[in-house]
Amino acid sequence: MSDLPPAIFLMGPTAAGKTALALALHDALPVEIISVDSSQVYRGMDIGTAKPSRDELARAPHRLIDIRDPRQAYSAADFCADALGEMQAITRVGKIPLLVGGTMFYFRALEFGLSDLPSADPDVRARLGDEAATLGWPALHRRLQKIDPVSATRIHPNDAQRIQRALEIHELTGQPPSALGAEKRGYSFPYSVTKMALWPQDRTLLHQRIADRFLAMLERGFVDEVEQLTRLDGLSLTTPSMRAVGYRQIWEYLIKQVNYSEMTEQAIAATRQFAKRQITWLRSYPGIRAFDSTDTLPEKECLEYLRQTAHIK
Repeated sequence: MSDLPPAIFLMGPTAAGKTALALALHDALPVEIISVDSSQVYRGMDIGTAKPSRDELARAPHRLIDIRDPRQAYSAADFCADALGEMQAITRVGKIPLLVGGTMFYFRALEFGLSDLPSADPDVRARLGDEAATLGWPALHRRLQKIDPVSATRIHPNDAQRIQRALEIHELTGQPPSALGAEKRGYSFPYSVTKMALWPQDRTLLHQRIADRFLAMLERGFVDEVEQLTRLDGLSLTTPSMRAVGYRQIWEYLIKQVNYSEMTEQAIAATRQFAKRQITWLRSYPGIRAFDSTDTLPEKECLEYLRQTAHIK
């Protein structure tokens, strides 16, 4: 047994059932929940990020939700600092941090540290932006595939910001970004962590859940939510918060770049691609115990696993 305090990671793709399982674990164990989600940090982005409801938050408060204005940036380094502070506060009162979410890079950065990367270079960024305006971001993504296949598999061909940053890092360092993104030397995560992954092994079922959930979000007022965001001064399609799946597609619908049917189809397809990337991360993440949520929520199996491996009563 480790002398380090315990912590639990609960990972999984979108629509896998993470929130429901986290609530069940919170009811059964002495844990406090920390959200690991790069979009749920933003205020006013509730429906499209699938934030826990008011009743769910009253039942089990989630830390690191609603801590940023959507016009602000929020980085992996910000998350690591915030998460470690919250974990210390939870441990201090005798509870166990339960980190739940689907932003896999945040989990990896927290556990293994962030390598020192070069600062943004305005000249390189401007030149890459000019190339993208002429060639398109998918063409630059193909360039990234030749330079760094590992990073390319994790970045969507239309994810302009991440493609630009990856190519920028390569130009400034001469190294593939995935190599620089490896664990930081000298970094030691100050917790003994038990890692679980939850996802439906039936890909067809996961795709159907994603479609059903997005349609339900539309019924709950997702379009109105995005319309409210478009009224904020300083917020645009290039703002980092608007990279969240669904928000960009609805914004484009509101400015009449696509019709409603096209928006719905594109948003569901983008969410399925996002889930695929999340699962790719999970398959390569070390030390994970996977639980299938195809038919039922594996609450009892997860509780038994935690009690056996993390020695939680």
